[in-house]
Amino acid sequence: MLKTLALMAVVSSLHGGEPNPQTAATPQQEQQSAPSTLEDVIVDGRRLREAVDDFVDEIVAPPVNYGPARWHRRVCVGAVNFRREVAQALVDQVSSVAIQAGLEVGEPGCSPNILIMGTDDGSALARAMVASNPRIFRPGYAGATLGSVALERFRSTEDAVRWWHVSVPMTIDHNLIAVRLPGQQAPLVPQDGSRLTTRIRNDLAGVFIVLDINRAAGLSFQQIGDYIGMVAFAQVDPDADTSTYDTVLNLFEAPPQSQPALTEWDLSYLQALYGAELNQRAVNQQSGEVSNSMFRDRQRAQPDDEEPPVEEPNPGP
Repeated sequence: MLKTLALMAVVSSLHGGEPNPQTAATPQQEQQSAPSTLEDVIVDGRRLREAVDDFVDEIVAPPVNYGPARWHRRVCVGAVNFRREVAQALVDQVSSVAIQAGLEVGEPGCSPNILIMGTDDGSALARAMVASNPRIFRPGYAGATLGSVALERFRSTEDAVRWWHVSVPMTIDHNLIAVRLPGQQAPLVPQDGSRLTTRIRNDLAGVFIVLDINRAAGLSFQQIGDYIGMVAFAQVDPDADTSTYDTVLNLFEAPPQSQPALTEWDLSYLQALYGAELNQRAVNQQSGEVSNSMFRDRQRAQPDDEEPPVEEPNPGP
C-alpha cells in the first residue's frame, strides 16, 4: 500500500542483509483453540453495558482526531529472530486470531504487514529500529501514528511485548490514500455532503511487534500468540488498565498458569471492531459503535443470571 511502510526494510537494515521471515499459512482448524470464559458471577444488564463501554474506552488508542483503525480484509504475519519451528508456531497462532476476528490470512511467502521480532533486549532492538528507519515509524502525514511521546515509550518500555501501529486514512469507494503524503500534492477526496457520515476509513498499514523472549519465559505459544494477535489487530493502549476484565491483555500481570489465552471477552471485542460499520463522521461515535456491537454480542451470549467477564478488585485482608 505505502512504500514508506516497507516493514522488511527495517529487518534488512538491522541484519545487514535480506530478511527471510517465516510468514503465514492459513492455520489448520485444530490449531484454533476455543476462547476461555469466566463463569458463576451475577450482574444485571446495566452493569454489562457499563462494563463494555469502559473496556472499549480503556483500550482503544487511535491517533488524535481519528477513529479506531483496522485491517482491510487481509493480513500477512511474519516472524524473525526465532528458530524456524518457533516462528511458525507464533505465525500460526496469531493467524488463527485473525481468522476468528473475521480477517483473511495471506498465503505462505506473502509480504508481512505484521512483523514479530524476537530479542533478548527489547529496548535495544526498538531503539535500533527507530534510529535506522525513522520515517517508517513517523511517516509524516496526518493520522499515521500516536506521536513522539508514544514512540519514546515504544523505545524505552520494559514490557515483554511492545507494539507500534502505523495507519492510513483511505477512501471507502476507491481505496485511495485520503491524506497528503510528504512531498506529494494533496489528494482529491470526494465528499458525499453528509454531516453525519464519512467516505473515509482508517486502515492499519503496518504493525511492528517486539517480543522479549526472556520476559515471556514460562508462557505457551498459544498464550503469547493470542496476546500478540490482540494487539496486532486492534490499536490497544499499552498503558490500559484491564485488571478487572477477563482478557488476555492481563497475560503478563498474572502467574502464567492462571492466565488464559484469548477469552470470549477478547474475541467479542475483535469481532465487534471488524464487524461494526465505522462510517460515522464523529470519531467518538465510531468507538461507540464498536461498544454497541460488542454489547449486543455479550448480551446474546450471557444467560439472564450470568455476568460478563468482569472481576471485582480484591479489597485485601
